[in-house]
Amino acid sequence: MSSVSSKVLDGTDLPAVLELLDRDPVTNVFVASRVHLAGADPWRLGGELWGYYESGRLASLCYAGANLVPVEAGPEAIRSFADRARRQGRRCSSIVGPADAAANLWGLLEPSWGPARDVRPVQPLMVATRPSATVTPDPAVRRVRREEIDIVMPACVAMFTEEVGVSPLVGDGGALYRARVAELVNSGRAFARIEDGRVVFKAEIGAVTPRACQIQGVWVAPDRRGEGLSETGMAAVLDFALREVAPIASLYVNSYNLPARAAYRRVGFAETGAFMSVLF
Repeated sequence: MSSVSSKVLDGTDLPAVLELLDRDPVTNVFVASRVHLAGADPWRLGGELWGYYESGRLASLCYAGANLVPVEAGPEAIRSFADRARRQGRRCSSIVGPADAAANLWGLLEPSWGPARDVRPVQPLMVATRPSATVTPDPAVRRVRREEIDIVMPACVAMFTEEVGVSPLVGDGGALYRARVAELVNSGRAFARIEDGRVVFKAEIGAVTPRACQIQGVWVAPDRRGEGLSETGMAAVLDFALREVAPIASLYVNSYNLPARAAYRRVGFAETGAFMSVLF
């Protein structure tokens, strides 16, 4: 009978962690990006990596930080992660991951962690591997410059509040969120169309590894919606992403956001799977 165990991982486990994350570089890009940047030591990672072992071999992971994210996790691994999460108590603001694994994890945690503020059971994962063949990139979409952080911040706050349902300014006045926006701007991964000192389209390339990247934070000013800016803007960001960042670009979107899903399909993204998010 195989031996089964789990533990908190550290830097000595990094080769095995990277090998596991590389099984599905698109689905695992969020956790992989953090590990590529900071390694596996909790003090550098800003969270813990829980490893689930079968017969002495690392079989699954769970990232436990601001988000709880199962990786390559089947039912037995999910049970192990849920037990650890329950003992530790909720420290995360969301559970995010492949829909089946996240649903199983939430099903085990809901009795002690619930109710959630919002559950989004199906968020299609969309992938593109080539620039748009049908939508011309907006030439006015460009990298946000460091001195433009104050210009782009209101759009970022508006996007976050629309998407999550809570303002990122709550609690610390937005200090942590501003730092994250500044990090994306300073690393050249924030893009916008700015007209007369106002953002009318924006998006960021959030998670990045050598094999894949994830586009996030897509937003169009409310008074400019319906003009096709999300399509031409996304085509521009996709072009940057594939040319300068990684060979595969992905994003995930709420299933009920039919206009966005249609726009991304027109740009050239294809739905390849589904995520699930539980927001607290």
